[in-house]
Amino acid sequence: MNIYLLFKSLHLIAVVSWMAGLLYLPRIFVYHVENKEKKEATNIFEVMERKLFFYIMRPAMIFTWVFGLVLIYLNGIEIFTQLWFQIKIVLVILLSAYNDFLGKCLISLKNSTNTKTAKFFRIINEIPTVILIIVVFLAIFKPI
Repeated sequence: MNIYLLFKSLHLIAVVSWMAGLLYLPRIFVYHVENKEKKEATNIFEVMERKLFFYIMRPAMIFTWVFGLVLIYLNGIEIFTQLWFQIKIVLVILLSAYNDFLGKCLISLKNSTNTKTAKFFRIINEIPTVILIIVVFLAIFKPI
C-alpha cells in the first residue's frame, strides 16, 4: 500500500467533513436568528450547532491539519518554496480562523448575546465556498 496515497485519502476525507460543517453551520445560524422568539426552536438549533461544531467540525479540522502536515513531511519541506502551496496554506489558515469565528458565533447565540443578522450569516456562508474553489484549483493545477 502506498503510504502517501493513504494519508492523502485521509486528508481529503477530513477536508470534506470539515467543509460540510463550514457550509452548514452558518445556515443553521440563519434559522436560529430568524426563530429567536421561539424558545423550543432555538433549543433545537443550539443542540444541532453544538454537535456539528464540536463532534464534526473541530475534529475534522484537526484531522485535516494532522494529515496535511504528514503529507508535507512525505513531500518534503521544499514544497513550501512553491507559491501555489504558500497560497493554499494561507487560505487553510483563514479557514481555520473562520472556523474559530463560527465557534464564537455559536457561543453568542447560545448566550443570547448575538448581534449578527440572518443576512450576515447568509453572506459569510459564501466564504468557505470561495476558498474551497481556489484551494482545489491550486492543488490540482499548481499554476504558480
